[in-house]
Amino acid sequence: MTVMDKLKQMLKGHEDKAGQGIDKAGDFVDGKTQGKYSGQVDTAQDKLRDQFGSDQQEPPQR
Repeated sequence: MTVMDKLKQMLKGHEDKAGQGIDKAGDFVDGKTQGKYSGQVDTAQDKLRDQFGSDQQEPPQR
């Protein structure tokens, strides 16, 4: 069993919380890099949401 499989198993039923964590981590990285890599961060967030099966949509841009 891979690490990703273990994470998916632990997060099963808590996809909404995983999505919130992904958003919060992305916002943190954007803040630390002053938005320099926001495109890459957004792509990473989308891929993580796909991996963990989160149905949460990306929040609107400010």
